[in-house]
Formats: sequence, structure tokens, C-alpha cells
Amino acid sequence: MTRMGFIFLLLSNAASVSTQFNGYNCDTNYHSRFPGERDISVYCGVQTITLKINFCPVLFSGYTDADLALNGHHSEAQCRGFINNNTFPTALLFSISLSTLEACGNSLVVSTAYGPTAYGNMSLVQIGNISGYIDTPDPPTIISYLPGLLYKFSCSYPLEYLVNNSQLASSSAAVSVKDSNGTFVSTLSMILYNDSAYNQPLSIPMAGLALKTRVFAAVKATNLDKRWNILMDYCYTTPSGNPNDELRYDLFFGCYKDPQTTVLENGKSQMGRFSFEVFRFVKHRHQKMSTVFLHCVTKLCRADDCIMLMPICGRRRKRDEEETPDSMAAASGNAILSAGPIITRSVSFPFHLPASGDLSHSMNPVTSALISGVVILSVVSVCFFLLLLRFLLKPRPPATTAASGVWNPSFK
Repeated sequence: MTRMGFIFLLLSNAASVSTQFNGYNCDTNYHSRFPGERDISVYCGVQTITLKINFCPVLFSGYTDADLALNGHHSEAQCRGFINNNTFPTALLFSISLSTLEACGNSLVVSTAYGPTAYGNMSLVQIGNISGYIDTPDPPTIISYLPGLLYKFSCSYPLEYLVNNSQLASSSAAVSVKDSNGTFVSTLSMILYNDSAYNQPLSIPMAGLALKTRVFAAVKATNLDKRWNILMDYCYTTPSGNPNDELRYDLFFGCYKDPQTTVLENGKSQMGRFSFEVFRFVKHRHQKMSTVFLHCVTKLCRADDCIMLMPICGRRRKRDEEETPDSMAAASGNAILSAGPIITRSVSFPFHLPASGDLSHSMNPVTSALISGVVILSVVSVCFFLLLLRFLLKPRPPATTAASGVWNPSFK
């Protein structure tokens, strides 16, 4: 070891000794004080909420790690934190599982309000707020010279997601949502299938799918607590992988539904299912194949509340009367769930008649109308010709003579 390295090691050891207090990584120059608001950090995760408390001010206030617990549950070991002495300063950590968050008295409140989606559509949105506190016990005496410590926390989870990812394989997408800003879903996925039993993932031939082929789509949530269901709010298609593409075709939104789209399950479990017939975008008319990308705005709702978020068709709500600035401010952030491309092949001429002789699947509407017009014109022409022929062949009456029948001498 060099001389400089030895001196650096001595300085490091001296620094580590000066920042130790009762075996914890605490510096008396910075931590000889009562706790403040900056001493707690809250991480709103996908499956757990993590609370990190600066333990040094707690120590200097006369308390130990065993004195702090969630929501006053000091007698329950699972509601107390644990020391992490591998950081500076030493931290006291609490971990709250979202699947059992009520176990230590934490509170979950779900509020519902109207708010705009990513595209300005007004819709009912639910927001889940989880809150609680960490405190020290009151002494069994009349007075105390120790300060009572109280740390409050909350995590707000918007329950509407529009998760976007155009990096696809086998026409499906799986997206892991980051643990930032309080996101309730760990993984959302949209998978396309060939069959109504949802067993065979969609297989697209090299030439593309034939037009009007029915495709079955499923939106799933994994690592999600059982109290939440999936509600597909708005599904649409674009010719590109960009969900913000101005050219789009809606499959269903609210009470509107494309005639060729069937919603099979929605808001009843942690999976939403629907099917639709593939088509082509007219902008791809000069191409042999057309690409279709599928996008869905997905909400999470408590199982008992999903029915309230479903659209009431046949009775339109007067949303303008119910919208307020407060409700719009409560709208959630958005993320997008996408799948594709679904590749379809365009019909080109000459075409082959189906085996059944049905032309409806082989001709477009313009061709069908043209053929119908030609047939009608031919029938009218034949009728007119037969009518004219009958008129020409009708027998004429003989010429009449003078009324008197007497010869006129003037005509000698």
C-alpha cells in the first residue's frame, strides 16, 4: 500500500468513527435535533408502499426503533419497522403490502369524479388514496419530557391507465409500469387470439389476414390485488404504432360500438375480452397489405364500484351539468395499452368467386351497385323493345268509302 493510500484509509476510518453514535451511522453535528418533515420519504410502489425514516433524530429524541409503529399498533410486531444501518444516516424502514394494507390500520379511500382522458373525453375516473401515520406511544404518566413523534404519509393511485408500447412480438404487448407517482398496476398486457376460447395466440400469415377475419383480444392485469377489476373504457385502432395518430377508427367508447365489434367481458374480473373483424385503412390502398394497431384505455375499479362506472346507454347523462373544476382536477394521469400490427391483405382484381357463388364477399359496394344498375337498365330496355314491337305488329282497319255509296259524275 502506498503512503497516500494509507493516509486516505486513516482519514476514512476517522470519519467513520466521528459519525457513529451508539453503533448507528449518525453525526451529532447534523442530527442532534427533533425530527422534521424532511426526515420521512414515501415510495408508492406497485405492490408495496415503503416508508423510510431518518432514524438519527429519533435516537436523539430519546426513542428506539421499537417505539415507532404504524397507526398506533405498537403491540404488533408486523406493524413495526426495521433498522437499515448500511446507509448514512441510519434509516428505519416500514413496508406496507397493498394486498394486506388494512392489517395495521392503514386507510383506503376511493373517490370518483368526472375528468378528461388523454384525448379530452369526459369520463368517470376513480382515484385510490392510501394513508396512515407512524407514531410513538404515549407514556403511562401524566406528564412527559419526551416529544411525541408523528409521521403522516399518503399515496394516491390514479385508476385509469393508457399504457403505450409499440415494441411487439406475435402481435401482443406486455408493459411493466414504473413505480413512480403511485401506480397501482405492475403489469398490463393485451394479447390477441385466433379463437373464441382464447387458447391460440393470433398467428398472422406472410400474406396477412383476410379481411373480415375475426380477432379476439384480451386485456389482462397481473400482480394486482383481488379487490380490483379491469374496465376497458375506450378501444380504438390506428394505421401506425403511434396511439396519438390523428387517423383512428373507434371500436367502442361509452355507448358507441362498431357494428362488427363484440364486447364479451368488461368490468367483471381482472380480464377484459372483446372481438372485432379486421379491416384495412383506405390510406393503404396502393399497398398489398394494411397494418392495424390496437389501443385501449383501461381503468381499474373496485369490484363493487365497476357497475357505477359502466355507461348507461339509452339514458344520456347531462355531463356538462355535473362537471366542476374540482372534479376535473381529480382526473388521473394516463398511460396506453397497445397491440399490433395486425396485417391484412387487400383484395386485388381479378378475383375468384367463392365456392358458394356468393358475390357479396368478393365485390366492393361500388362494383355491386354498378352491376345492379346494368341489370335494371337491361330489363327496362327489353320491356321497351317488346312494347314497341307489339305496337308495330298491331293490324290496321280497312279504308272507308263515301258515305252515300252513289257514284259522283264529277269524277268521269
